Amino acid sequence: MSRFYRKGIAFALTLAMSASMLAGCGGKNNLGGNSLGLDVEPSAVAMPLAEKVTVSGLTNFPVGTEAEPNNRTIFKRLEEQTNVHVNWRTIQSDQWGEKIKLEMANAKTLPDFVFNAGFGEVDLLKYGKQGVIIALEDYIDKYMPNLKKVFEQAPEYKAMCMDSDGHIWALPWIEQLGYQKTAIQLLDNMPFINVSWLNFLKLDMPTTTEEFEKVLIAFRDNADALKAEFNIDGDIIPMSCIMNDGGQDPYILINGFGEGYGDPDTWKHLIVTDDGKVVCDATSEGFKKGTAWLHSLYEQGLIDVEAFTQDWSTYVAKGKSGRYGVCFTWDVGNVATLEGWEPMPMLKADTTAITPDTAAFTSGFQRGRCVVTSKAQNPALICSWLDQMYVPIQSPQNNWGTYGEDDGFDIFTMGANSNGEPMLQHAPLGDKSPVEVREAESVNGPLAILDSYYDVYVTCPDDAQYRLDWIKDIYTPACNAKYCLPNFFMSQEDAVTDSNLSADLGKCVNEFKSRAVMDGFTDADWDKFQADLKAYKLDEYVALYQKYFDAYLAAQ
Repeated sequence: MSRFYRKGIAFALTLAMSASMLAGCGGKNNLGGNSLGLDVEPSAVAMPLAEKVTVSGLTNFPVGTEAEPNNRTIFKRLEEQTNVHVNWRTIQSDQWGEKIKLEMANAKTLPDFVFNAGFGEVDLLKYGKQGVIIALEDYIDKYMPNLKKVFEQAPEYKAMCMDSDGHIWALPWIEQLGYQKTAIQLLDNMPFINVSWLNFLKLDMPTTTEEFEKVLIAFRDNADALKAEFNIDGDIIPMSCIMNDGGQDPYILINGFGEGYGDPDTWKHLIVTDDGKVVCDATSEGFKKGTAWLHSLYEQGLIDVEAFTQDWSTYVAKGKSGRYGVCFTWDVGNVATLEGWEPMPMLKADTTAITPDTAAFTSGFQRGRCVVTSKAQNPALICSWLDQMYVPIQSPQNNWGTYGEDDGFDIFTMGANSNGEPMLQHAPLGDKSPVEVREAESVNGPLAILDSYYDVYVTCPDDAQYRLDWIKDIYTPACNAKYCLPNFFMSQEDAVTDSNLSADLGKCVNEFKSRAVMDGFTDADWDKFQADLKAYKLDEYVALYQKYFDAYLAAQ
């Protein structure tokens, strides 16, 4: 039986004065108990309820979209299907980070659950220890058959939701698009090349670092011809990027140097070797050689001089003006255009390799998406309702949008799969932006979309499918890594240590990258960089992740 941490007289007084939300369910409200509401029979809270019940929730909404959740089609249908009415309070998403802290500190106004919490492990452990939220593992087991089935199909997600004491403090968001080495998150900073320019200059797609350098030089030396042919206003930029900015970082290019590690995570700078050892990629010979090569490109005028300072809007504005030969991003359509651009394969230097991004093998995952608070008078009922979000045909709607809207915006139409069963089919959006339509219709919150759901409950989104095809056809064959650094749920003490160490070490690595690519570096500079990493407790940082990775392997 789970242990629930219960602190705070305010919570005790509030709960003691409240009546049970559902007559006859017999939920327990003593803060020190281990079975708050767990004596409720599952049949008593099975959906739909015999009589309408009202609960309270807190969520956020994107700027410029419907602020009242109950006006959204998804929640209207859920109320009809479950007989549960939710009294919502909402916060605009751009104000969420600041205001949610105040909400969680006020016992008098806490709702039964926070739907789009977005809490990290430090938040979850803090609120759990304070008694602000309740542990959910026993409720999942007894009242949440849909989520329980997800965990049975993909047990790695259950493991990532559990703290070191075995508690699950929140309900997860899971979005699988591909799986393991075919996952859409295999790499973030995908390299794209302007094939219109390649064809005009009669150049082949580069496959080695030497060939790539020659292509960039050709873009530079034929700038006038390219400007005239493609009617470009502004200087030709052979290669642009945003250094140390996730998907826009250029270090995906150095994967072929030395050991073939690259720098897949521009915050942690950690990878796992095939023998299960956690190492900092910035200490590797390949990182040193690759950085020196990138400097040589910059020195030849092949890299955007604004790569170290430009923001996203500047980066996009230049890309949309047609000035780039090579750029880096999640989807080239966001920076340039889809037409005339193709993903570039991994370049061979000493080897051909790609190291997967941190947690890429388990695809989209957030452990702190939804919490149930200690204010909830019947947690069994709340969990039973939240479990409806994990119904396989419901999760895609919560995540992307729905069908049958009366405003002309439809992400889906309701069709049928090959067995004649209901299946959500992505609808053509015409000139509508997928992001705008999704924000207008979706509700997000806790959900799970497994890779096995596609073509059974839902079709794959078009804007994801072509990226999945790129991953599978171009990058999966180059991914020979045995392991991917997982998403660990650390103890509160370790999470604070991780946060402090990663801040210093990440800054140290990223400053070196920018300085070294721009100005170059000597062996003495490299040795000082390594000494700085040691001084910032790199050994302790690596040992921390090694401890959790060893435990992760032992649990498999």
